Amino acid sequence: LSAGITTYSPLRHWGAGPGKKVAVVGLGGLGHMAVKLAHAMGAEVTVLSQSLKKQEDGLRLGADHYFATSDPGTFEQLAGHFDLIINTVSASIDISSYLQLLTLDGALVNVGAPAEPLPVNAFALIGGRRSFAGSMIGGIRETQEMLDFCAEHGLGAEIEVIPADKINDAYERVLASDVRYRFVIDTATL
Repeated sequence: LSAGITTYSPLRHWGAGPGKKVAVVGLGGLGHMAVKLAHAMGAEVTVLSQSLKKQEDGLRLGADHYFATSDPGTFEQLAGHFDLIINTVSASIDISSYLQLLTLDGALVNVGAPAEPLPVNAFALIGGRRSFAGSMIGGIRETQEMLDFCAEHGLGAEIEVIPADKINDAYERVLASDVRYRFVIDTATL
C-alpha cells in the first residue's frame, strides 16, 4: 500500500502517461512499484540503477530501458531526455547530475529519504526551467484511486513472505539491499 501510493501520487500529479518519458531512480521497494505504475499509465519507462544487476527484473516489471548510473556515459547519453524522474533511493545522490537528464520544464521528484541533505546546483534548475520537488504519500481519496488503478491493471508489490521469527534476518537483508522487493510478515507465525 505504502509503496503504491508513494509512487502513484507523483506519477499522477506530474502527468505520467502516453507520450511522456519517465525515469525511475532505483529498483527497490518503491522503485519497482513506480516502474509498474508508470508502465500501466502508458509512459515510456527507464530504470536508472547503480548497476545492471536487476536489469532483467526491471524489464520484466515494465521498464522499456535500463541504464547503470555507474557508467559515466549514461548521463551523457540521456541528457535532456526525461519529462519526469522519480528518485526512490534513500542514498545521497548527485541531484544536479540527474536534473541534467530532464527536458525543458521537466521535474525530478524525490520520494526517497536520504539522511544527508541533497545539495542542488541552481544552474541545473534555471537552465532548463526544471523543477525539483518532493512527494510523500497521498490522501484517502488518492489512495483509493491508486488501489482501483492497481486492481484494474492487475498490479501489486513483489513480495517475499517471512515468518515472524525471521524478522531480524529480514532486517539484515534490508540493510544489505538483498530484498526483492518487499517483505511481508506472516502473522499466523506469531
